[in-house]
Amino acid sequence: MDDLQIRPARKDDVAAIVGLLADDLLGAQRESPDDLTPYLAAWERLSGDPHQHLVVAVRGDRVVGTLQLTVIPGLSRRGATRSIIEGVRIHADERGGGLGTRLIEWAVDESRRQNCRLVQLTSDNTRTDAHRFYERLGFTASHVGFKLQL
Repeated sequence: MDDLQIRPARKDDVAAIVGLLADDLLGAQRESPDDLTPYLAAWERLSGDPHQHLVVAVRGDRVVGTLQLTVIPGLSRRGATRSIIEGVRIHADERGGGLGTRLIEWAVDESRRQNCRLVQLTSDNTRTDAHRFYERLGFTASHVGFKLQL
């Protein structure tokens, strides 16, 4: 993994990121890699927000992984800042080689650097392999999550 770089995503990474997001059963249903317009607009919003950290893992000149880390100041837990990890994706031919662990470790380290007291994430109920992965990294399934589609 010596040739791996984790860096902020650039505009020209968006197509590769969307490809990663779409490369599974759930993503194939909700992503549209053929129309990058909404993704580029989202990248513009993300890149201008200091609380948003969209990163890519790059090997050579190829994007092989991604995640988004959001830092949220709050009042609960004695005014604690927390972070949320979203959109973790690893290229299919890179899975099982430690890249996911490296990305999550980056997110946890960055959360510490941002003085977060808690790192949280959600994972679809059907992603049982991902659940085992997160538990192996020390995350606990301590809450029930709810979503409302708008």
